[in-house]
Amino acid sequence: MTDINHVMLIGRLTRDLDDRNFGYVGNGQCRANVSIAVNRSRKNGDNWVDEVNYFDVTIWGKQAENLKPYLTKGKQIAVEGFLKQDRWEKDGQKFSKVTITANNVQLLGGRDNGGNGAGYSNGNQGFGGNNSFAGGAPAFQPNSQPAAPSFTGGYDSNVSFGGVPGDFSEDIPF
Repeated sequence: MTDINHVMLIGRLTRDLDDRNFGYVGNGQCRANVSIAVNRSRKNGDNWVDEVNYFDVTIWGKQAENLKPYLTKGKQIAVEGFLKQDRWEKDGQKFSKVTITANNVQLLGGRDNGGNGAGYSNGNQGFGGNNSFAGGAPAFQPNSQPAAPSFTGGYDSNVSFGGVPGDFSEDIPF
């Protein structure tokens, strides 16, 4: 029987993704190592105290390649994945580190302070076109002409409810 190992966090990147933390492993798969800060408030007596926890996250494959230009310090992201424990021994001393392996990463928020789009906003990446995307979602583009209402089945526009079509009687029969 398999146990449950599932993590969902929202936090801010603690540093820009640089060449030291981004690369390709032996089998050609892309890897990005990032660190996020997750803020939490807890009650200490009568006061609320803010507490920050830092987590290392590993993003693999195409997702790591696609997100590389957007993983900058301070950017808010949502991470869904699982915990992975690495153990090793050095000079007779045992070490252990728990990291998060991401299954899904989403960019959150709108535009950053630099004015660049938060998600896929350059060229034809993402969902196509030059629309600005926030958090990977398409930007709202209102239709230039409102859609004409269409009624299907059973509706007769000549039926009047209380007299002249479009006119309502003051007496409601219920």
